[in-house]
Amino acid sequence: MDTIKLGRTGLDVSRLCLGCMSYGVAERGNHLWTLGEEESRPFIRKALELGINFFDTANVYSDGTSEEIVGRALKDFARRDEIVLATKVHGRMRPGPNGAGLSRKAIMAEIDHSLRRLGTDYVDLYQIHRWDASVPIEETLEALHDVVKAGKARYIGASSMHAWQFAKALYLADRHGWTRFATMQNYVNLLYREEEREMLPLCRAEGVGVIPWSPLARGRLTRDWDDQSERSRTDEFGKTLYAASAEADRKVVEAVAAVAKARGVPKAQVALAWLLGKPGISAPIVGATKPHHLDDAAAAVSLKLTAEEVAALEQPYVPHTVTGFA
Repeated sequence: MDTIKLGRTGLDVSRLCLGCMSYGVAERGNHLWTLGEEESRPFIRKALELGINFFDTANVYSDGTSEEIVGRALKDFARRDEIVLATKVHGRMRPGPNGAGLSRKAIMAEIDHSLRRLGTDYVDLYQIHRWDASVPIEETLEALHDVVKAGKARYIGASSMHAWQFAKALYLADRHGWTRFATMQNYVNLLYREEEREMLPLCRAEGVGVIPWSPLARGRLTRDWDDQSERSRTDEFGKTLYAASAEADRKVVEAVAAVAKARGVPKAQVALAWLLGKPGISAPIVGATKPHHLDDAAAAVSLKLTAEEVAALEQPYVPHTVTGFA
């Protein structure tokens, strides 16, 4: 497994990050397809065996049970200083005031809750899961800076937002001498390329590492367009991402299938190889609920597409409504 410096930090991460939203107690979350603890552990172990050292979860995934499952597995399978552990804050964790969001109170409470669930003294990357328009960004940034200075996080990161918001946050951090965001976890794949217009160039200019979520478009890039999985049938958020562009997206999926057939490899490898070849992309966040998911992802790291193949994959794309911020 290749590694890369995460943005302009000195942190070495694998070219793939294992996304752990798939692991959690299904009855305690919004996703009925998540895998329980015993089903999850083989995937975490296999990721480590493949050389993946980067793991991403969030406090809100399955009501905190994802963090618990991931923390216990990593403690059993790896040394803490050999892995890069990331989690996120923003989503609602309890009813009532201060149970969600990016206020100082919420951040200071949630980092401690996440560390307890993960069974660790610190996370390597602490990310805001979304932009919180109800809280001054200065309050959020200073709180995150204090989390870093307290030794509870090594780096901080952001997730899907408008480029102007991210630019503002970077500017304010520099102006006040606060810890700046080292990463951007945004929505980028062959079916959604709107981030190429502003966010990705901004990240390259500012030395920010990019760790895209849903690099395979929730599996849509890995199967025939009319096929469905249990996740696609029940994933209400996923349906909102693609409903308005179905006809154009079908053509992209067909282009992926054509390149994959010509290469004699699975579609997932082609779609991931395209993303890994984009300038500024550090480590796509891949999900895995079947054994071959990790094998395909690892193989994609060494799959180099030709300029002609890239052009064929990109040609059917049409502009999409900006989405993914909810």
